[in-house]
Amino acid sequence: MPVQNLKAQIANLPEQPGVYLFANDAGETIYIGKARSLRDRVRSYLGARGTHPKTDALLDEAAGLDVIITDSVVEALALENHLVKERAPRYNVRLRDDKNYPYLQLTTNEPFPRVLVARRVERDGTFYAGPFMPASLARRTMGLTHRLFGIRSCNEVITGIRDRPCLEYDIKRCIAPCVATVCSKERYDEAVERTQLFFEGKNEELIERLTESMRAAAEAERFEEAAHLRDASRTVQTLRDRQQKIATARLGDRDAFGLHIGPAGAVIHVFVMREGKVLERIALAANEGLSGSAAEILQASVEQFYESRPAPAEVHLSSPAEDADLLEAWLSERADRTVQVVVPKRGEKRGLVDLAVRNARVAYQARLIDTGLSNYDALETLRTTLQLTAIPRRIECFDISTIQGSETVASMVVCEDGKMRKGDYRKYRISAANHAGSDDFAAMREVVHRRYRKLLEQGGPFPDLVLIDGGKGQLTAAYDALRELGLANLVAVGIAKKEELIYLRDRDDPVAFGADDPALQLVQRIRDEAHRFAVTFHRTARKMRDLRSELDSVPGIGPRRRRALLIAFGSLAGVRRASREDLMAVVGAKTADAVLGYFTGK
Repeated sequence: MPVQNLKAQIANLPEQPGVYLFANDAGETIYIGKARSLRDRVRSYLGARGTHPKTDALLDEAAGLDVIITDSVVEALALENHLVKERAPRYNVRLRDDKNYPYLQLTTNEPFPRVLVARRVERDGTFYAGPFMPASLARRTMGLTHRLFGIRSCNEVITGIRDRPCLEYDIKRCIAPCVATVCSKERYDEAVERTQLFFEGKNEELIERLTESMRAAAEAERFEEAAHLRDASRTVQTLRDRQQKIATARLGDRDAFGLHIGPAGAVIHVFVMREGKVLERIALAANEGLSGSAAEILQASVEQFYESRPAPAEVHLSSPAEDADLLEAWLSERADRTVQVVVPKRGEKRGLVDLAVRNARVAYQARLIDTGLSNYDALETLRTTLQLTAIPRRIECFDISTIQGSETVASMVVCEDGKMRKGDYRKYRISAANHAGSDDFAAMREVVHRRYRKLLEQGGPFPDLVLIDGGKGQLTAAYDALRELGLANLVAVGIAKKEELIYLRDRDDPVAFGADDPALQLVQRIRDEAHRFAVTFHRTARKMRDLRSELDSVPGIGPRRRRALLIAFGSLAGVRRASREDLMAVVGAKTADAVLGYFTGK
């Protein structure tokens, strides 16, 4: 284990808070972590093998170690968050939006702010709202800010000395801050404040301000302006009444994090609630494969989520984070007020968190379908449930098809990485001399033996998992054949019809998957394909048997002449009754004499 080579360096680490950085042979940073005590935390990796696949992979690759001492654990957390964002080490949990939904950016760092569509949130001192789903809603909302509040949409440098306003002012989509005599800086700032209130969902306060401004304009006999403010107030009221509410006002300002972890990664669903209303729904996805534990993912999700946005008074999690007290201190320091990180146990608060978890589960399933990772999810579940040493990327499945021992055939289909490989399919006729009647066990033993005897001669490739359509008896027969070939190390399982239970060689009780489990659905799909292929071959074999006739025994009669005779005379009996002249007209003199000689001799 490469990390053992760092044992002496680890023993000399200080017992102080800080950040540690593991590097690979190429000097690339592959993992960054924080610690209350650097020596104790890093030393724990020496005995961590087997605790998690990510940890095992990290220990195998770690070749260098560096540490940075900080004055406090909160500083260590902040530094870790910064370094992870800057270096993007492969073994750290990194989150991304499940879809690239747009935000609206109010450029409050400009003297005369604008509203722009942004694809990511930056720490640039401006105000962001969103994400907007669907994406078209962002542009519609931006257009609404122009119409309601007169926010400018141009790229001009505003000096106030322009001679006259542009067309946007004439169609009442801008209050023209470019002409100081038309719109003062104070009036434009007022419009910007209203826009920010609108984005923050503070509709009650916005309606109150619009109403006050409307009355002031009416008293000053600026009736056109008063009418515009009245219309804006009514529009905001309509939007407020239509806004979806998921909880009561008693829940106040808080964010609820729901987490779902699967073999293909993890999804975090965040409900952003302000004044008792859910304003945003944000889904984040952790990197696939080595996503980490629930506590680690929640810790990273909270850190990265609030890197570019302020935290509310309460942050609710579906399960405990890695260092909740440390998160509270860090968030409180950034927000300049107390922020609590809690795991609700009951009541409406727990209900919102559970709702976030359910949404995360749905988003996880949708993400698997969108990205084609559903097969990986199923294969990884099979690996863990069946205790395989590796993901079963290649699965070969066998099925027997027969009717009362007649024309017994077998099929073998191949699935690689969750996709059927029809070019590798094989079909077999089962020798009647090798088994009696409808002995499915003997038939399964024969086909498995024939398949893997040939693979031994060819040198592979051998499957990661052999799937047998049948229960314990068929599975035992398959293992008998594998043992005869010296291939008992291959893993084979049986799937019984109706019960849909998975039988293993070393377990008395079968394994039962849930009906909606993607692993069971993958196994069923492979089994059904093997069954379809076997039944199709069996029907073809029966058809060929039924098409055989006594004419096949006549010298000189092949499929083409047999077909011509049966068409000309209607049946075998018609051929028997035909005269030499009639036969000659169809197959010629020589073959006609052969047909007559065959039937006369009988």
